[in-house]
Order: sequence, then structure tokens, then C-alpha cells
Amino acid sequence: MEEEFIIAIVAIVSIFVIFPGMVLHYISQWRRQKTLQPDDERMMEDLWRSAKAMERRLATLEALLDQSDDLTRERASPPRRPRSTLDD
Repeated sequence: MEEEFIIAIVAIVSIFVIFPGMVLHYISQWRRQKTLQPDDERMMEDLWRSAKAMERRLATLEALLDQSDDLTRERASPPRRPRSTLDD
């Protein structure tokens, strides 16, 4: 009889004290992690700067390639006629 009483008390305490405590603990952890930490903000700023620098480099590279393509078109000789293998 005494064992059943102890099991009932443990079950009631678990349901009404421990379980809500765990839920509230993890809810507070979840809310705390929703905001960015200073290290995360710093990392995001560094990534943003790196992305902007790569964007500028790509734009420069594309401009240089376009310029090079225009120059090669200007220098290109007129297309050659294929030589005839037959004696005309």
C-alpha cells in the first residue's frame, strides 16, 4: 500500500511540477536563441562585406571580359573562304 502511495506522489509531482518546469525551461531557451548574439551579428556583418567585395570583383571581371570580347571582334579578320579541292 505504501509503495502505491509513493508511486502516486511521484507521478503527480512529475506531471504538475517537473513537466511544466521542463517546458518553461525550453521555451525560455528557444526565446533566447531567437535573437542574434553579438558574435553572430559580427559574423553576419563580415559575410555581408565579403559578399559585397565579391560582387564588385565580379562586376569588374565582367566589364573586363566584355571589353576584351569587343577588342577581339574588332581585330578579327574577315572569314576565309574555304579552299576548293576540285580544280575549277
